[in-house]
This record gives sequence, C-alpha cells and structure tokens, in this order.
Amino acid sequence: MAGEIPDLHAEVRTGTGKGAARQARRNGMVPGIVFGGDVDPLPINIPFNALLKRLKSGRFKSTLFNLKVEGHDDVRVICRDVQRDVVKDLPTHLDLMRLRRTTKINLFIPVDFLNEEIAPGIKKGGVLTVVRPEVELVVTAGDIPEKIEVDLSGLNIGDTVTISSVTLPEGAKPTIDRDFVIANISAPSGLRSAEDEAAAEESEEVEAATEEGGEE
Repeated sequence: MAGEIPDLHAEVRTGTGKGAARQARRNGMVPGIVFGGDVDPLPINIPFNALLKRLKSGRFKSTLFNLKVEGHDDVRVICRDVQRDVVKDLPTHLDLMRLRRTTKINLFIPVDFLNEEIAPGIKKGGVLTVVRPEVELVVTAGDIPEKIEVDLSGLNIGDTVTISSVTLPEGAKPTIDRDFVIANISAPSGLRSAEDEAAAEESEEVEAATEEGGEE
C-alpha cells in the first residue's frame, strides 16, 4: 500500500451556477465538483494558490489524493479534468472523481534500486543510469504499491533492466505494452574512451589491409 497519499484540502461550495463560481474565484478559490462513487456530486472550492502549486509540481491528473472536506468523510479522488483560462492559462474549475477500492487507475510508482553497492558492474567502476525513476502502472485504488523494487546485485557492465525483468506488485501492470528500459549499468567514461580508440584503431587497420589487397 502506498505509504503517503497526499491530502487535498477543500471546502463545500455553497450555491451552484456561474454566479457562485465567479464569487469563489473572487475569493481566491477555484470551484470544482466531486462526482462518482454512487454518491451525489459535491460542489467544492479549493484555494487557488494550493491548487496552482500542485499543478506546477506535475502529474496532477495521475496522482491519487485523499480529499479532506470539513463535515464529510475523507475520500480518495483522482482529477479527471482541469479547466483553464484561455488567456492566462490559470485553473478556473476542476473535476474530481471518487474512487472505489476496486477502481483501476493509472499512477506513476517510484522505482527503488537495491544492492547497488554489491553489483559486479558497479564494483568494476560502472555507472548506474536510471532511465525511468518512476513507472506508470495500472493499479487498484485499494492496493497501490508504495514503490517498485529493482535488485541490482547480479548486474554487470552492459546489463539492462527492462520492465519484464521486474516483479510487479500483484494486480499491477504497465501502461506501455513494449518491454521498455528502466535502467542500465554503463561502462565508466574512461573505459568507454579506451574502447572507442581501440575500435577506431582496429577499423583503420582493416581499411589499410583492404587497400593493400586492392592494389595487388
């Protein structure tokens, strides 16, 4: 289970319609609606600055939130839409959907790399290159993994970690069908330069031999 589901604080919006929404914006709030879950829709207001900060941090629409509204039970929600001002590109309204525990959703789950210090490739001076520090998975709202673990203990220089080589939490699957790369252990820059030089010299020798053979 994910250890930290961020809280999203809101208040009940009294009144509906364009007039109430305009008043909310004048008061430094962003109007929104919470729907789904076999419960009546709930009009809410969220502080503009708090919402803007969340939006700027990225992946707002793929983050699960614990919605806290005074007088209501906490509920897990995910954003389904953020309407913006066409000129200023600032949020003017948002739609949040309540989630049942069995609901399937797409979330970015962080990747935790284990045993880096004992990996043979790292011991030889190799460098761990992380291609995807997070992986987008389809997960169940009631069973969200805190992280994906990748064991590096048997990896050598040149080895690659793909999604198919990782044991995913039960019920989770990647949103991308292809076997994409998560990380790899590459040769240190000095070794790569030496290998490149050796390859270049070998290529020059082959070319020279080919030219001599042609002259005969």
